[in-house]
This record gives sequence, structure tokens and C-alpha cells, in this order.
Amino acid sequence: MDKKLYEYQMEENVDLFLLIKSADVRIAKNGKKFIAFTFQDTSGQMDAKFWDASDEDIEKYEASKVVKVHGKRELYQGNPQLKIFSMRLAKTGEPDNPDLYVERAPMKKEDMIEVLHEALFDITNANMNRIVRYLLNKHQKEFFQSPAAKRFHHAFAGGLAFHTVSMLNIAKTLVDQYKEINKSLLFAGLILHDLGKVFELSGPVSTEYTLEGNLIGHIVLVDEEISKACQALKIDEKHEDVLLLKHMVLAHHGELEYGSPVRPKLREAEILYQIDNLDATINMLNDALSRTEPGTFSERIFGLENRSFYLPAKKETSTTPKTEEEY
Repeated sequence: MDKKLYEYQMEENVDLFLLIKSADVRIAKNGKKFIAFTFQDTSGQMDAKFWDASDEDIEKYEASKVVKVHGKRELYQGNPQLKIFSMRLAKTGEPDNPDLYVERAPMKKEDMIEVLHEALFDITNANMNRIVRYLLNKHQKEFFQSPAAKRFHHAFAGGLAFHTVSMLNIAKTLVDQYKEINKSLLFAGLILHDLGKVFELSGPVSTEYTLEGNLIGHIVLVDEEISKACQALKIDEKHEDVLLLKHMVLAHHGELEYGSPVRPKLREAEILYQIDNLDATINMLNDALSRTEPGTFSERIFGLENRSFYLPAKKETSTTPKTEEEY
């Protein structure tokens, strides 16, 4: 069985087929062009540099192409990377289908749909329920295919839906604990908060920001979709229900410098921001620690201020507490 990218050890030579996730042409200090690659297979993503790239190389090695790479796994500034010895395009008859190398959500689509359907029944506000159902139906295919980000968290096929479902599971615990929370508002805002990613990102194979993603961004794109839904459903956009729902979306990044045009001004909007950040953080940690040897530190995690995290050498073992008679 062929080894996956992250099954190779540090300083071990690699020889495998990989998907070019991204290929950015840059200029080195010596004035020559090089390609900054991100390679991927189902075990994860890893960066590499292709030095002194010719115009032919740049044209040939584009994102979404499958290549055979011979090189070595190294560590650079706390992060794993590939040193390329040689590389070529996959040939006909070789595993050249990009779909073979795409990471996928660790949950079946049918199971994610079930979680979402259960949440929809908890949205008892009629206006919010109709808007959420309308937009989920309108964008269902893309919603279950799209990643939640280009790189850092839930950056895999189905990542957007999985991120949403993970957040819903956290939210369910919170509404059970804190009865004052408006469940309809929290669940509706949560389901829609990242829906604009279906426009902002190009897809899971070679994820890039689209033109509207770069110029407008997913937060504003969702706001526009809510307006379109109101028009189609003949719901007054100035109704408080709609304004509250729009605020949930517009404020979910929490801070102006993080892209939100307004900071949270509702209890449920603040909770949504915290849940979103928590789920993204845990996903980044789990991803890095899954590739870390016990008793060592992980690679640096860019989304967490470039910090490395320690994976304890000894795993916790669950034990059944002794009964009074056993003492």
C-alpha cells in the first residue's frame, strides 16, 4: 500500500503522487522566479518551493494538476515542508484524478443533513425558519461540497457543512445550560453565518478566493442572500426578525479588524462569535496534533499566532472509580 504524505517521517525521502493544491509564482532575492507549492493528499497539506522555475514549468505545474514528486520531508521554521528533488506530471494510466487526493469531512453527508434538519425544527421563529430553509435548499449542493476555508480550518471537501454541524452540537449544549438564549436566533444565525463561503471559495480541489470573494467577502455575500430570500418569500426586510438575523451574520467575526462590519450587539451574536472561534481553534489543534508524535511539539499553527502545542507522551486512560466496598 502506498504511503501518504504525512506517513513519511522527518528527513525521510518521499516518492509519491500528490495534488497541486496551489501554485503561486514568486520572485526570489536573486531575481529568478520560483513556484510556492502547496501539495495535498488525503493525509493533509504541505508546502514546497520549486526554485529557478522556467516559463514552461510555470505553465505546466498549475493548481489542480496531479504530479509525481521525488524529494524529502523536512522541517522549516517549525513547519513541515517538502524539498523537491524532481517532479513530473502524472501520466495516463497513473492515479491522475484530483478527487483521489482531496481531504473530506470525517462525517457522512447523510448524518450532517440529519443534524441540520433537527436544528431546523428548533427554529420556531417563522420568518427565520423560512429564510434558513430557503437558502439551504437554494445552495444545498455547494454547501455540502465547499471547504470552510482555503487552508487553516476545515479546509477540506464538506468542511463548511461539517464546521456548521460541529458548531450546532456546541450550541445545543449551551442552550440546554443557559435557558435565556434565543434558540431560534442562535441556530438560524449559526447555520447561515458562513454560507457565503459557497461564493467566496472556488471549491475543494484547488481552493482559491473567487473575484467576488476577494472584492466583497462571505459576510456581505450572506447578507445579500438574506435580502434576496426576503424578496422571494415576501418578508419585510425591515422586520426585527430579519434585522436580528442579519446582525448575527454581520457580527460573527467579532471584531472590526477581523472583517465584521459591526461588533456583536446581541447576546446570541456574541455566543455565535465565541462558538465559531472555538470550533475553528479545536479543528486546527486536532489537525496539527494528529500529525505529532507523543512527547513532542506540533508544527507551528499559523492561525494560533504560530504557536506549537505539546502532545503528552502518556495518554490518559479511563478507569472506573472504585466502589465503597472495594476500598
